[in-house]
Amino acid sequence: QVQLVESGGGLVQAGGSLKLSCAASPRTFRLGNMGWFVQAPGKEREFVAAISWNGGSTAYADSVKGRFTISRDNAKNTIGLQMNTLKPEDTAVYYCAADRRLRSFTLPVVSSSANFDSWGQGTQVTVSS
Repeated sequence: QVQLVESGGGLVQAGGSLKLSCAASPRTFRLGNMGWFVQAPGKEREFVAAISWNGGSTAYADSVKGRFTISRDNAKNTIGLQMNTLKPEDTAVYYCAADRRLRSFTLPVVSSSANFDSWGQGTQVTVSS
């Protein structure tokens, strides 16, 4: 079983930046696709970004393209999400997700929360206007 722990959330003004990190343990556990999803109050969990097992492919929701960058360090078993030019509508709980299987990396696959079987507890990001 793999555990995911997010960090880096907080309060930031609109236009500011934050970087989220997610550490998977045990560090030797090899994971497939990993990603970030958000869930705002009263809404379903939504896709933000994903990265393939080797970091060679990435995908983003249209709402964050050009502002967010996902990264991966397999030596440390971590992923990151650099968030720039934050907007109030980015306010949500951000969840790290991992797929323990080597599934194909396509947008329909990685944008569905059903294709990730491990989840972190979430970290709150609040963007004030």
